Amino acid sequence: MKIRESRSLQTLLALLLGAVFLGPVRAQESYIIFDNQTGQILESVKPKEKLQVASLTKIATCMVVLDWANLQKVDLSIAVPLTNAAFSNGASSSAGLQPGDSVSLRDLMYCALLASDNVAANALADHVGSRIPNTNGLDPIGNFVAQMNALARSLFMKRTLFLNPSGMDNLPKGQALPYSTAEDFARLTRHAYNDAAFKFYVAQNSRVIHLFRNGLDNPIEIKNTNELLGQDNIDGVKTGRTRRAGDCLIVSADRAPEAHREGETVMVTPRRISVVLLGSPDRFRDGLQLLRRGWAIYDSWASEGRPTQKGSTL
Repeated sequence: MKIRESRSLQTLLALLLGAVFLGPVRAQESYIIFDNQTGQILESVKPKEKLQVASLTKIATCMVVLDWANLQKVDLSIAVPLTNAAFSNGASSSAGLQPGDSVSLRDLMYCALLASDNVAANALADHVGSRIPNTNGLDPIGNFVAQMNALARSLFMKRTLFLNPSGMDNLPKGQALPYSTAEDFARLTRHAYNDAAFKFYVAQNSRVIHLFRNGLDNPIEIKNTNELLGQDNIDGVKTGRTRRAGDCLIVSADRAPEAHREGETVMVTPRRISVVLLGSPDRFRDGLQLLRRGWAIYDSWASEGRPTQKGSTL
């Protein structure tokens, strides 16, 4: 009885702490908080609502590149010349990339993930899309986007449609828009965190990349757009913003693994939670509050033995 009373008190405390950390949820916000290890959904609001996700899209772009490079044993240091295709559809470069520049695959991924560079995302898609099977005769970027959607299907992201590698949604009125959901991007985030390279990229506050222009090396330092890196053990993952999408953010943080002994065996449980937040007017404030709320809920859930039930996991 004492154990049950203690757990009930912990649950109540977690909910009270959560109420302090996060005020009333804004009507336009969609979010999900989840445990990376099990996929347990700790809390969510409108997680299945189809919305624009802006540059969060670049997580899928870079995962297609990494999956392809791992499968084909491709050296990510190889140089990629930037063709006009990388600048198509009005794509601009926050990192200062120009037509004719040559940049390594690795540095293009840093540009896409840290600086949220649209040209870098297009350049990755153009390069890889011309080197993967193309049964439908699509242009390289279109072929790459088809692979992004194939990745989404394989992860059961049933409410997701990618139309470009950057997440741009400034399309003429009447044209279809890309979309996804907080829940689908939670699935994508869990997949991405299985790749050590991805985890390393998104954890960097800054990176010096090398643009080769007219035969000369031009080193440029780019900054991570994720202002929460380093706070509350946050070590990733991605920001996004467009007029249609509003402010979007995914953050992830870990704690030291939990260990306990069962007979002669020591059981070790990794502890990492993540938050996917869409349509926020203040993504960094809201994201940090949701993460703190998530840990309070996590502690209560863990004290109950980490129970799961049908429909409560990703």
